[in-house]
Amino acid sequence: MEKLKADLDKLIAQLKNSDEFIERLETLLSVYPFNEYEHIISTLMSANLLSLDDYYALRDEYIARNMYLYLFEIGPREFGEKWAQGHLKELVPDLVKPSKKLDPEYLGQYDLWLETDQHKIRIEVKASRAVDFDSHKPLYVKALATTSNKRFDMNFQQIKPRYCDVFIWIGVWRDRIRYWVLASKEVENNKRYSIGQHRGNVGEGQLHLKDDNIHDFQRFEFRSTELYDAILDAYHRQTSD
Repeated sequence: MEKLKADLDKLIAQLKNSDEFIERLETLLSVYPFNEYEHIISTLMSANLLSLDDYYALRDEYIARNMYLYLFEIGPREFGEKWAQGHLKELVPDLVKPSKKLDPEYLGQYDLWLETDQHKIRIEVKASRAVDFDSHKPLYVKALATTSNKRFDMNFQQIKPRYCDVFIWIGVWRDRIRYWVLASKEVENNKRYSIGQHRGNVGEGQLHLKDDNIHDFQRFEFRSTELYDAILDAYHRQTSD
């Protein structure tokens, strides 16, 4: 949003009545879909400061920078469960929802199941969104791009290493989705893992993935096309001595 605003501000400054226009913007009443940016763009086009081709270019660049902004507008439960798990199943079609038929001991302890000829892998999924840690604005406003230098804190909560073999973490920025795949014991033994998130919840903890420690997890990060093999590798690390 900052880049779009800066580009538009340069054009607004070229308006003959730029001061008057800026004053009007400050008191402009916005009702969907008629908002501040619709008003700015239509004014700039009518003043021949923004051509239709320029508008398309501006629009395409904005969309490319904010491809995943819509994910900051959905509720925590829908994001963490419905979207995150569905997204992974699209990337790795062999992932399925667990059941007692697949795992007689299954009671909802983990999220996804991957079965091969040799292995039956229990997978826990955690997802979070990168937002400006120092802002109190709505999520979609404080959503960060991967190029941002602002502080963020993605808190993966209710982590229960004993109930799964592999963890998949999903981090969402407004322009990119990132993935980390770890063996359960690699999470449990990580110095960033904190046990005792809630009083009385034995074996449960949390881990903060932040701007100042995300580099610690670089070796666990994979591209979307590498997730299947990354899950198998993490499982092998989990079951090795």
